[in-house]
Amino acid sequence: MSTIKAFVKQHRVLTYYALVFAISWGGVLLVVGPAGMPGTKAQFDSLLPAAILAMLAGPSIAGLLLTGLVYGKAGLRDFLARLLKWRVGARWYAVALLTAPFLMLALLLVLSLLSTAFIPGLFAIQAKVAHLLFGLTVGLVAGLFEELGWTGFAIPEIRRRYGNLTTGLIVGLLWAGWHLLVAFWASGTVSGPLALPSYLLDPILFLTAYRVLMVWVYDRTESLLVAMLMHMSLTASARIIMPLTIAGASLLTFDLLWFIVLWAVIGVVVASNHGQLTQQPLSRQMA
Repeated sequence: MSTIKAFVKQHRVLTYYALVFAISWGGVLLVVGPAGMPGTKAQFDSLLPAAILAMLAGPSIAGLLLTGLVYGKAGLRDFLARLLKWRVGARWYAVALLTAPFLMLALLLVLSLLSTAFIPGLFAIQAKVAHLLFGLTVGLVAGLFEELGWTGFAIPEIRRRYGNLTTGLIVGLLWAGWHLLVAFWASGTVSGPLALPSYLLDPILFLTAYRVLMVWVYDRTESLLVAMLMHMSLTASARIIMPLTIAGASLLTFDLLWFIVLWAVIGVVVASNHGQLTQQPLSRQMA
């Protein structure tokens, strides 16, 4: 037992991600079964709630388990303090809550002038209140459980060795990769040119740059609560604002433009904050 604990402490990030993928992907495969990849629309609709629970179990369980195992009670107390930290200034709440919906809506409104495929989902659906409440609920659940791991454990650990930008890219790419199994499963619900590539590229293009911004916000606030709200805002916006049936070339077009816009925002952040987004690892700052 002591040997295992020593290995975990020495390879804590590797152990964390191994647990995350084992729990999440193992759970999803158990839910959908060996013949469920990619799934039909009927299978996807009926099994999605159980698959979401399996996915969310990975980062949340791994984050709490590794925090307790590596840092003990003191680490769990610090974890709770970061979770309850809410005095961070109104501007950080504005950044966390408004970045995703503002950019997403602006981009879709511009694209909708060229094609009706980009009309925001909230505008196209009749049951707007139910659609809004469902999106907010999904976003809140995803933000709460995922960030118990991504920001609760992985980001502080990786941040000890790398700057904000590199940390964001590492966590962002792994975050996107974590979505790939479900994206492949969901690709069976659509057909047409570029349907599968659009679903597999979507997590990488949609999430990676946004995680860089999330790492920057967390570095400025040290608030796990704010990170959860920023994640919630992205997921809720995707459920509420994104077109209901977007896929294929339309999805790739949006994702590529979203990717470009987010990196433009990152460039503005770097320029206006005197390089804070690319500052040194914490270990070097404390040396």
